Amino acid sequence: MKTIVFDVMEQSDAAARAKAGRSAKYARHTFDSVESMARILTPTRWAIVQALIGAEPMGVRELSRRVGRDVKGVHTDAHALSEAGVVNRTDDGKFSFPFSRVKVLFELRALA
Repeated sequence: MKTIVFDVMEQSDAAARAKAGRSAKYARHTFDSVESMARILTPTRWAIVQALIGAEPMGVRELSRRVGRDVKGVHTDAHALSEAGVVNRTDDGKFSFPFSRVKVLFELRALA
């Protein structure tokens, strides 16, 4: 099972993690804030990600059918996910997500 972790981490911390060269057990997509993650991964976009988990690449019409939404709205959301680097585009324009599991990690701390 191929897993990706969506996490929240300041860019400086993410760069330090990458520089340390720790071997990655999972693929990662790092957001710089909880707000950024929430802005990109809205509930309707989560449904698109969920429809793509473990599936073959698919076009907007099939995605629309699977999530029960109109083609235009799914087109807008799928493109936003692609622009954010959350999902991929194939050469023939379909959307893909090459993972069978998603983990989400973030930590909230008391304000100083």
